[in-house]
Amino acid sequence: QLQASGGGLVQAGGSLRLSCAGSGRTSSTFYMGWFRQAPGKGREFVARIRWDGGITYYEDSVKGRFTISRDNAKNTVYLQMNTLKVEDTAVYYCAADPVSIPMSGAGVRSWGKGTLVTVSS
Repeated sequence: QLQASGGGLVQAGGSLRLSCAGSGRTSSTFYMGWFRQAPGKGREFVARIRWDGGITYYEDSVKGRFTISRDNAKNTVYLQMNTLKVEDTAVYYCAADPVSIPMSGAGVRSWGKGTLVTVSS
């Protein structure tokens, strides 16, 4: 099970940090990632991190602004979002899988309930 938190309303240029805590069958050895879905649009990959935190990967539009990290002792993954833009407004979902987090999200084992991020102009 995954529980995401940290969403809210922020002005453009501001920052937010999302958290996603894993429990139950979600292990600290799982790959984890973040996706988002804006109103009227499909699910979009945001970032992913290898189980040991050694490798991260970002969608082009968030590179340099967002940072994904994890604390395996707490079984938690974070998404630090800086310099937020109006177009970052979306429901953000965390995901976990023992093998990988494909950019399509297909086949990912576990999904958390989303947390809404609203960026105002």
